[in-house]
Amino acid sequence: ALYVVNVERNGKIIYTWKGNQRNTHIGLYDLQTKQNEHLYMFEKDLHIISCSVNNERTLLAVSFCQYTEEERASQLLQSVSKYLTLLIEIHPINNVRVLKAVDSCVRVQFLYPDEGRNSSTESRLLLVSEDKYIEQFDIRVVAEEEHKVVIQKSGQLPRAKVVDDLVWAQWDMMEQRLFYIVPKESKSTLRCVQFYPDENFNSILESHLDIAVNDTQLKLVNFGYDYCQDQDVASKSLNLQVFTSKAGGLCVCCSLASGIPHEIMYSIYFLHKGYNKTFTVSLERTESHQLKEVAFMNLDYYVAAYLPGQFLHLLNIQHPDLLCYSLFLTGEDARIDTLQNCSIRSPWVSTALDCEAGSLYDVSISESALLQFLQKSKRDCERLAALHCALLYFQHTEDLEMQIIRWISENMSTCHSFDPIQEFIIASLYCRMCPETQNLDKLLPYTSLHDWIGVVPGVICATDIISLPVLEFQNSKGFWEKLNSNLESVKYAEPHLHYQSNVLRREWRNLSEEVRSILFGLLFCSFCDFCLFTNQREERRTTAYLRNIFENAKKYVLVSIIFTISYFAQARLVPLFEEEDYQQQLLMGLMVAQLKDHLMRHLQYVGKKKIDQIVLDYVANLLNLVHRIMKEVWRRYQLHSCVFCFDERGSAGEFAVFHIMSRILEAANGMCMPLPPGFHTLHLGLGVRCLPLHTLLHYIDNGILQLTETCVRKLLKDLDDTEQNEKLKFSIVMRLPEALGQKVRQYWNHPINANLIARKYVKFLLEKLGNRQCSRPIPERLSVPVEFLPLNYLTNVLAEIENQGVHPCEKQDHVNARFVEETALKHTMTLLGLKYS
Repeated sequence: ALYVVNVERNGKIIYTWKGNQRNTHIGLYDLQTKQNEHLYMFEKDLHIISCSVNNERTLLAVSFCQYTEEERASQLLQSVSKYLTLLIEIHPINNVRVLKAVDSCVRVQFLYPDEGRNSSTESRLLLVSEDKYIEQFDIRVVAEEEHKVVIQKSGQLPRAKVVDDLVWAQWDMMEQRLFYIVPKESKSTLRCVQFYPDENFNSILESHLDIAVNDTQLKLVNFGYDYCQDQDVASKSLNLQVFTSKAGGLCVCCSLASGIPHEIMYSIYFLHKGYNKTFTVSLERTESHQLKEVAFMNLDYYVAAYLPGQFLHLLNIQHPDLLCYSLFLTGEDARIDTLQNCSIRSPWVSTALDCEAGSLYDVSISESALLQFLQKSKRDCERLAALHCALLYFQHTEDLEMQIIRWISENMSTCHSFDPIQEFIIASLYCRMCPETQNLDKLLPYTSLHDWIGVVPGVICATDIISLPVLEFQNSKGFWEKLNSNLESVKYAEPHLHYQSNVLRREWRNLSEEVRSILFGLLFCSFCDFCLFTNQREERRTTAYLRNIFENAKKYVLVSIIFTISYFAQARLVPLFEEEDYQQQLLMGLMVAQLKDHLMRHLQYVGKKKIDQIVLDYVANLLNLVHRIMKEVWRRYQLHSCVFCFDERGSAGEFAVFHIMSRILEAANGMCMPLPPGFHTLHLGLGVRCLPLHTLLHYIDNGILQLTETCVRKLLKDLDDTEQNEKLKFSIVMRLPEALGQKVRQYWNHPINANLIARKYVKFLLEKLGNRQCSRPIPERLSVPVEFLPLNYLTNVLAEIENQGVHPCEKQDHVNARFVEETALKHTMTLLGLKYS
């Protein structure tokens, strides 16, 4: 049987097996090429403890047990060392040098230079002794003919002490880092040594942990795998692993002793956040001998705490503050088929080594299983965690988004502690935008929740603040730079760095009165000239601030145009209309201004042009996500693109879509988020088709449905004037804002509408008249004389005001005193039941 003994940096796996004559063979498997290579053979049965090969595959270091205690006693071998560590030339197989011959166990590990580096004349080897020290050997080699390499015969190999008096150590072969713990009074100190390609190494990190390490045996992680010895050490040493993520996360996972039967405790130190969380899990009834230590695995975005047959806990590394982002699975959901024991190590990201079986596995979260879990979950904490896990881990595949949107449309009313539409949009924007720019993940919102008062059944969580790690490095890129950035964010109170929509909401509420005035002005003058209009008004805000909002609103218009062009270039499934929504433009103008200011404060090194692009991309992605939801919902209910007509009632599918659009609007209002052009028009159109009149008017009066020019104009033009339609039209017209009403009433040729126009015209002229008196004599009547003195007097006054040049709008010259007179006569004759000629 094959048995994995080590994994090198380049992903090559060292394994051993026994030959037919009990020979011990050592082989190398390349994960990329899927090829095996035979390295060496011992002509006897050996218990190999540790093995490592250098990058050039010319030198092999092996540590093995020569004799067991029983063999030493029976054969009187007390003078012979129990353990032997050898350095072997394997190309060619020539020389064997003894590095250690001691009674304490030794682990070996070659250092690897940068990938792509040419072959070197020097190799470096770490020796880790059970006597709690680590040293480095420098091995110089000489190249001979036909690519043969031999060790220089220069006596003792140069060596240097790396660390002393440690109780735990872990090797990170991918990044060439050594994490280790040394006891310090009642606590312990975690340190890290970084090895560099130029043959130097530095102590780069120090962090104090509240972990008791007194009287513990040395525990080594990722320095080769010896299941027999690991089992002996497990009960006397720390069950602890360190995991790093490419986003600069640093986690220390530690299993703790619990004095209560059927209870498991473990802590996760989120060093990049400045706190640790201790979890206490109550297990189902089980035999005491079945309880083993918790296994930890690194899944990059997540850390997994796994107890086979009991639970699988996925902890979000980037956002561990709220428990609802951690996915706690039990029963069948927590079963990993091939990993049924606790002797598990995670050599690098998304891998697991079953030390007992000697097998290495790729570990990943199953997309289909996660979606099934999302569909069947009954608790909000599980739904929220699964939703964020799907978006964060799988990075937006179109099919995945479609299934999540389908789940959202079916579960909007079952989620009580969060809005699934808000979480989907915010989390999707976060995942799409953050990979593009460094540190943007600390500035953009990732959730709509500010806290979480719920609990995870069977789990108790305690949070403690810990001191931040101390870093000492110079010109170090990659992980250390990102970790340092995370620590700086914690120092400046990271939660306050995230852009908050409540600030935008408060500012938008303060501008609401000004916005109503702005909307009135926009309907009578061009958008570009409106900045001059606002400059002439006495407003609470400064002219420069408002001008900035309008400049941003112009950019939003461009984004809306881009969105509309891309939308109409595709198959037009959802009937959105090409129209301007000034209120939405101004909201986005305010949002862009605040988001830009927020990013400029913290991303000054990026530059204004780049920040402008980030904000515009944020807007475009936001609009596209809303449209994506609508498109999937439209497809699900099999609606066609021509439902925007009013000659028939809406179907059950249309009513369902109307309800979902109402929830989208509610979510958008909760986040102060703009919507795509045409959204309100389509929403109102579906409302007219689907709702009874009293409900429709109630929705309009409460702001759920917004009257838009496109929809109202189509409503007035397309519907005939039956009694029911007249009631609908009249109810709509009476609720129109003043400016909008003057634009669309002309499309309804009806006495009721003419009466409204005449009334408002008279009111406007009389308000303009004020205290002025008519200075000229009453002109001769142009219309048919009427023997009704009040009407005669009113029309004469209106005619006089018109002659003085007072008009409400040049575009409505057909409204004049004669129109008022004729409308009044028609209305009076209608009320009297007489025929007007």
